[in-house]
Amino acid sequence: MPEATVLTGGCLCRRVRYRAGPPLYTVSVCHCESCRRGIGAHAVAWLTVSRASLQFADELPAQYASSAGIFRAHCAACGTAISYYTAARPDEIDLTVGSLDDPGRLAPADHIWMADALPWDRPQDGLPQHPGTRPLP
Repeated sequence: MPEATVLTGGCLCRRVRYRAGPPLYTVSVCHCESCRRGIGAHAVAWLTVSRASLQFADELPAQYASSAGIFRAHCAACGTAISYYTAARPDEIDLTVGSLDDPGRLAPADHIWMADALPWDRPQDGLPQHPGTRPLP
C-alpha cells in the first residue's frame, strides 16, 4: 500500500503494534453502551479498514467475544483497546482512533448510537448525530 495511506498505531506499553489502511469510511464517534463499557469512556472514535490490510508487528492483541459474532481486542499487558470486529462485516475491522500514532490525522465525521448516549453526553460540534448506526456508502 502507498505510504500515504498507511496507518500505524499500537498500545500504551508498545507491545502491540500494527499497520493498516487506508480507512474505508469516515471516522465515527460511537456512544453505544457496549463501546462505553468496552472502552471505559463515554464515547470512542472508530475508523474502519480492510481486515486484509491489518498487520500486527510482534505481539497479537488479546480478543474478547463481547457478544455473539462480535470480538473486541486489546493489549493483554496494558489494556489499550485496539479493535472491534463483527461477523456481519467479515472483510472489515474497526480500529480505535486513539490507538493511532497520529490520531489527529483523522477527524470524526459524525456521532453514532446517540440513543444510548449518557444524558450529559450531547456533543455540540455540529457533526451529524445518528440515533443508531449511520448509513454506509
